[in-house]
Amino acid sequence: MKLIGMLDSPYVRRVAISLQLLDLPFEHQSLSVFRTFDEFSRINPVVKAPTLVCDDGTVLMDSTLILQYAESLSHPRSLLPKEPAALAQALRTVGLALAACEKAVQLVYERGLRPAEKQHEPWVTRVTGQLLAACDGLETRQNAPALNVSRATLGQAELSTAVAWQFIQQMLPAEVPAERYPLLCALSRAAEALPEFSAAPHGDSTYNAA
Repeated sequence: MKLIGMLDSPYVRRVAISLQLLDLPFEHQSLSVFRTFDEFSRINPVVKAPTLVCDDGTVLMDSTLILQYAESLSHPRSLLPKEPAALAQALRTVGLALAACEKAVQLVYERGLRPAEKQHEPWVTRVTGQLLAACDGLETRQNAPALNVSRATLGQAELSTAVAWQFIQQMLPAEVPAERYPLLCALSRAAEALPEFSAAPHGDSTYNAA
């Protein structure tokens, strides 16, 4: 399998880390949807990151759909609980993490790509409020005694939360102050210390298998 996209995307990064934790080997091609648009489009004309090229050549996109496929390959190993009530809680957390990613990406694009005179501040205020609400929800779902995460215990809920938080703190530290979220900071520190996270660091590098 080949994962296409840059690790400065939280969606690409959550896939790269998940594939490792599911013991699924893959190659990584760090292509930008901006700087290498034409090269990316030859692999996936939609130019959406992450893109996964399966072993049979099938091209998948969207991190959640890619991870659904990955879990089918890794069965019975899974990053999600099987029991319905526990699964619902995990999916609620994943939903909050993905909402935080979505709103953070919208703000990054608004500030970084749209000319200042074209930026609509009421919309920015609304999206910032949504981002903070998602982070507030993630903070209240953290369990301080359980923050000593390990490869064996880390699930998709904690993984996606940690990836989202690292992205937000790298890109929007002023909008989302770390001191407001001590439990998210603690989770992030514990997760980023794992080899699967350090092998796929946030940024423009390429995944380096241990």
